[in-house]
Amino acid sequence: MYYNGQGVPQDYILAHMWLNLAAAQYPASAKKTLNDAVHYKDTVDSLMTPAQIAEAERLAREWTPKKERITGGNVPPRTPRP
Repeated sequence: MYYNGQGVPQDYILAHMWLNLAAAQYPASAKKTLNDAVHYKDTVDSLMTPAQIAEAERLAREWTPKKERITGGNVPPRTPRP
C-alpha cells in the first residue's frame, strides 16, 4: 500500500520496512511467498537512495508489535510454552 500510495501517502521507506518485515516472517520452505516478498522489496530498493534504504532497515529492526495488536487490547497475553 505504501509502495503504490493506496489509501496512504506513497512512502518507499515505509514500504521497504513492511516488506522487509514480511520477508523475515516466512520460512525458507514457503519459497513462493518468500520470493514474492523479496522481489517487491528489491523493486522498492531500486527506487530508493542508500540513505533511505538504511532508514527503512533501521525502522524494521526497531519495529515491535504493540500489545494491543497482539492481544486485542483487553485479553491477557498467552503464557509461552516451555
